[in-house]
Amino acid sequence: MTERKVLIVYAHQEPKSLNGSLKTIAVEELSKQGCRVTVSDLYEMQFEPRTTRKDIVGELYHPEQFNYGVEAWEACKNGSLSEDLIKEQRKVKEADLVIFQFPLYWFSMPAIMKGWMDRVLVQGFAHDFPQCYDSGLLKNKLALLSFTTGGGKEMYSDEGVSGDIRYLLWPMQSFLHQLRN
Repeated sequence: MTERKVLIVYAHQEPKSLNGSLKTIAVEELSKQGCRVTVSDLYEMQFEPRTTRKDIVGELYHPEQFNYGVEAWEACKNGSLSEDLIKEQRKVKEADLVIFQFPLYWFSMPAIMKGWMDRVLVQGFAHDFPQCYDSGLLKNKLALLSFTTGGGKEMYSDEGVSGDIRYLLWPMQSFLHQLRN
């Protein structure tokens, strides 16, 4: 039996928060089960969430007009993404399970985690456009959203002030699903 590898992408500013406790418990329990657990603590790493020209090392594909999607795709193909992105992509490649641990902020994940997804899970690495839903490059991996809401389930129901949680989660789940197809 091979050792299962788990990557936890964690986004919370306070290690003593509920999210911090959930991350710690996940590391402890998965380790007890024989998993090798790696944590990308985005705040501790001071992960840069913005997509910028600095993500591409060397010459641009179209230097006359910067288009992040095109440039990141070409850089991914040519091995010219910045070292921080290559390091995170290596963690994703090695993982059998990727857990995203975060608080729900304004009906979505924190900006730092969204930025991690934008910068790390680029076209050519995690998906291929326009066949996104037919060609996920992370086949045979599991992904799990583990999050806190700051409110009870009654807030996230059809009658609740925040609406049905399934509608809030659909974009995040859909994105993860396309990576696995």
